[in-house]
Amino acid sequence: MKKVNIYFNRWFSVAFHYMNLIRNNEDGIPVQIFATHPDIRHMSLQGADVAGTEPELEGIEYVQFCVDFCRSNEIDIFIPHLHMLDIALHVSMFDAVGTKVLVCRDLDLLEKIMDKGKFYESVQETGIMTIPDYHVVSTAEQFQAAYEDLAARGHQVCFKPTETEGGLGFRIINNDRNPLQDLFGHVTPYISFEEARRILSSVDSFPNLMVMELLEGFEYSIDCLADENGRLLAAVPRRKAGGRLRLMEHIPELEDIASRVAEVYRIPFNFNIQMKYSGGVPKLLEINPRMSGGLHISCLSGINFPYLAVKSALGGEVQPAEFAGNVLASHVEQPLIMRIDGESVVTDAVNLSGSSS
Repeated sequence: MKKVNIYFNRWFSVAFHYMNLIRNNEDGIPVQIFATHPDIRHMSLQGADVAGTEPELEGIEYVQFCVDFCRSNEIDIFIPHLHMLDIALHVSMFDAVGTKVLVCRDLDLLEKIMDKGKFYESVQETGIMTIPDYHVVSTAEQFQAAYEDLAARGHQVCFKPTETEGGLGFRIINNDRNPLQDLFGHVTPYISFEEARRILSSVDSFPNLMVMELLEGFEYSIDCLADENGRLLAAVPRRKAGGRLRLMEHIPELEDIASRVAEVYRIPFNFNIQMKYSGGVPKLLEINPRMSGGLHISCLSGINFPYLAVKSALGGEVQPAEFAGNVLASHVEQPLIMRIDGESVVTDAVNLSGSSS
């Protein structure tokens, strides 16, 4: 059986797990996994069969690099992360070399999802879920007005850039901080309103910030799988359960939200919905049109999200999947011996006795 060639461009370190989940698929489909990153020793490359460095490019030049890589290595499936929007914009270039790209081809939708302010406006129009109280601002005056409005409604206030990933740029306004204690203590996301306003006032305008109510309840990451046409096949709500514990649990209202998101937006393959509770109501934080950073944990539910997306893209039949019951999971570090051979990286796991396996 011919191996399926799969390519990951620059990804998070957890792509190591995605690669192994695809490789160890339940159908026994043989795969060869290619990966690139500017740092040849990056952990995301350690699950690849063939790894290489990629240049620091943007726009069409970066897309052309990826197209050339796919052509020269006869890539069947490309799973992009870096510069996803540029890649989606030029997806026909990959079609021309016979590579299927796991990306949302609806460019208007993709642009909305990747800008939290625009996507909140869209969700408001559809009414399919609740969003927090918020304002989008780009000047210090707007920031002050947004803060005062939210505080007057009784909210603790936080803010975050509208276009970012993870926790980058996220801050919580707390006016009871002691600057000296902060200086000698742990780095925190807390900042006083006056300090934030002073920093933002140093420029005439800044990239859009979303100033919003701080939600105090459990935060859930709903990992979703859909087919190429956006038909929902699986949804697993996952939350932190203290320390390193993660709990995958059936929450009917969150599973219903996943169904409504899929029905309205038709996001293909893997995507992730982040919700957080406030007063017993789940409110949207954001949607990521890609595999989430904790997807490998959700796969412990018994659903192999990365492989099933690949299988669907290859035209295979993927049936709707459910996990049987709640799953409590955690993780420990796994020491790895990394060997560099030219542009290729080979990794051996090490067991507790010190021998490789």
